[in-house]
This record gives sequence, structure tokens and C-alpha cells, in this order.
Amino acid sequence: MKIALIQSDLVWENPQRNRINFEAKINEISTDVDLIVLPEMFSTGFTMRASEMAETMQGETIQWMKTIAQSKNCAITGSLIITENNKFYNRFIFVFPSGEIQFYDKRHLFTLAGEDKIYTAGIKKQIIEYKGWKICLQVCYDLRFPVFARNVENYDLLLYVANWPKARIQAWDILLKARAVENLSYVAGVNRVGVDGHDYEHNGHSQVIDFLGNPVLGPQENEGVFMVKLDKNAMLEARKKFDFLSDKDVFEIKN
Repeated sequence: MKIALIQSDLVWENPQRNRINFEAKINEISTDVDLIVLPEMFSTGFTMRASEMAETMQGETIQWMKTIAQSKNCAITGSLIITENNKFYNRFIFVFPSGEIQFYDKRHLFTLAGEDKIYTAGIKKQIIEYKGWKICLQVCYDLRFPVFARNVENYDLLLYVANWPKARIQAWDILLKARAVENLSYVAGVNRVGVDGHDYEHNGHSQVIDFLGNPVLGPQENEGVFMVKLDKNAMLEARKKFDFLSDKDVFEIKN
């Protein structure tokens, strides 16, 4: 699977500008890709002004994602603020080339920023099946909670999108590698760069790690579109050789 990770600064609370900026970066992709990955809350930045910034599942940003997916003949994914049934969600949207949509609502809300007071937590783990791959969607703070990410579904790619600040970037680097090793899975993390509306600095470190903890794409600090190609057969061979997942614990997560 060929993936394009887009690491970018975000224009604070300005969906139109962000869509324009991301579209320009997407249009620079000159080769075929299977999946384009955008950061967490890519249309607004990590804002708590959900009532002013939220869109619906029929809103402009969703329609934009569908247009991109169809025109580029690839899937596109990233999180944005969605309102539904008078609630707000930090929703990780996955749009297929056909225009079909699946999504995951962020489960672990970032209490230090008051996200839990504004947004409703998701309760369902989401595994996307696309082009023969099983992809597990996770958002930012979810990275700190390994039980929820445990590979009980035999997924192939664990995908994190984030607005993870520079001050805690060491944890991001460590935990992404840990999730890859413990789950014998590829892990891709897509973060933003730049300073947000609360003056928090972000230095990216978008990266891809293989199933044994080796870098496929090392941490990136600048804006850019970063291309990686993942080899599922190599991962399956490693799982046969190192069959650690067969010894995993059985557990239950209570909502």
C-alpha cells in the first residue's frame, strides 16, 4: 500500500483556508497513491469552540474530501469536528474512492485541554478494510492507552492523527514505536507543525514504523508530503516467525 502523509501548519479556525492549503499539497502528488492522511482537526486546528466550528456529515469539508477521493482515485482520511444529534465529536473520517464514508469517534478525550467537556467520546473501535488491508483508526490522545489499541482484530496498520505539541514530542516518538512492536503492526502517525491559536508549538514528527519497530519514515519536522510504501507480505512473514500475538491476554473493555 502506498500512503501519502501530509504534515502541515493549520490556519486557526479557518476551514476554507485549510482546505485550499491541503488541496494545493495534494495536487503536488504526481504518482498514484492508495491513501492520503491528514492531521487531527485538519480544517480548524485543535479548538474547543465546537459550537462555532462544527460541520455536519453533509458539510463542506466532507464534500471536499469526497471530491478529492474521487478525483485522485484514492482514499483520504483525517479528523474534523462533527455535530450530530446535538453532540460534538472529534471524528476521524475515512473516505473511499467510491465516496463511501466510514468513521471513528475519538475515545480518549484530552482532559488537560477540556476536550471532555465539549466533545462526546466514542465507544467503538473502528477497523477499516481497504484494498486487502485492515486499518485501525486512532486519534492523538488515544496513543497513550495501549489496551484500546491492542491488536485483537489482526489489523495491519495502526493509524494515528494528531495535534501533538513539541513540549511532549518525546512521548509521541516513544509510544508510536511501542504500539508497533507490541501489536506487530505497521504504525503511521501524522501530526501538524506550526503554532496554534493557544500559542502551542508543534514540530510534527510524522513518521511510519514497521511491525518490528524499525523506521520506514523517520520523524519529519517540516511541512511536506511524505510518501511511503508498506509491504503486507513482509509483515505476515514476521508474524509467522515471531508469533507473539498468539500469547496476548484476553480482556474486556467496559464503556
